[in-house]
Amino acid sequence: MATGPGGARATGWRAAAERALYGPGGFYLRPEGPAGHFRTSVHASPLFATAVARLLAATARSLGTDEVAFVDMGAGRGELVAGVLAAVPESLTVHPYAVERAPRPAGLDPRVEWYAEPPAGVSGLLFANEWLDNVPVDVAATDADGVVRYVLVRPDGTEEPGPPVGGADARWLARWWPPAGPGTRAEIGRPRDEAWAAAVGTLARGLAVAVDYAHVRDARPPFGTLTGFREGREVAPVPDGSRDLTAHVALDACALPGAELTDQRTALRRLGVSGARPPLSLAAAEPGAYVRALAAAGEAAELTARGGLGDFGWLAQPVGVDLGWPSRSLGAEAADGGEPGGGGEPGGGALPGAGSRGL
Repeated sequence: MATGPGGARATGWRAAAERALYGPGGFYLRPEGPAGHFRTSVHASPLFATAVARLLAATARSLGTDEVAFVDMGAGRGELVAGVLAAVPESLTVHPYAVERAPRPAGLDPRVEWYAEPPAGVSGLLFANEWLDNVPVDVAATDADGVVRYVLVRPDGTEEPGPPVGGADARWLARWWPPAGPGTRAEIGRPRDEAWAAAVGTLARGLAVAVDYAHVRDARPPFGTLTGFREGREVAPVPDGSRDLTAHVALDACALPGAELTDQRTALRRLGVSGARPPLSLAAAEPGAYVRALAAAGEAAELTARGGLGDFGWLAQPVGVDLGWPSRSLGAEAADGGEPGGGGEPGGGALPGAGSRGL
């Protein structure tokens, strides 16, 4: 820890982001919540919650039960869990949990239990939409002599080199994000691996899914991805509590044995979300239905678009049962009826690391 002009202390990015996001007056504890500054797939269209509800129903069938838990990790103000409850079939009994460090919002469905940590021992679907990218991490940079050092930062965003990276952090970098030479940077994802392993470990049986903008080992960005968002715009990452601080997730490092890694375009299509336009014949037969179907197709196209939300990573982790992905697409009719990071290479396609948080 270093002290700069005016007594401002420089700390590692992990400590600085933890304080700025979750400390007193932190960004994620503000009344407007994250939705006041950026939108996720949940806010883009109710089709996303409907798809998650289909996955929840499929999980229940795989578990051989009609009573299942739904755990919404990083729940924000409860938008996803509310959407899922509205979309699940009446035949399915759902025990909903929202996990968020901010206080419970007013007006949330009283069935939803609000926790600061995920409940232990439940069976069902744990779903983490854009949660891991907000688990704070340290940043490393390689200096002119080839030494990999922590990057220290002051509350005003001013950075300076810190001590050499060692221990578990150095081992994580060597395995998952090898230094690429002087001037390059990397985010040390070890805390995210551990956070994901802990969340998965709370499930007795079921499926855990993490959705985030991500990258894989063969395509790490050479200068890192740390950035800020405020009022719908990307801004400089300054740890002063005024903005979101986020960095893409090394989802392949998070994967445990048996996981599958794919992209949102593929995952949502498996869950019945398609951007296909409705047939023109519907316009003549049922104009109102055609307009509604056309609007839904536009929303689906946004959720699955290449270069946007469709490139987000989906990491699916079965727990205590061989769930995998359904062998066929789950359309609307289906809805009705080792060490962290030590799991090897998951299946699925490579992720380019695209994504946007703009409003």
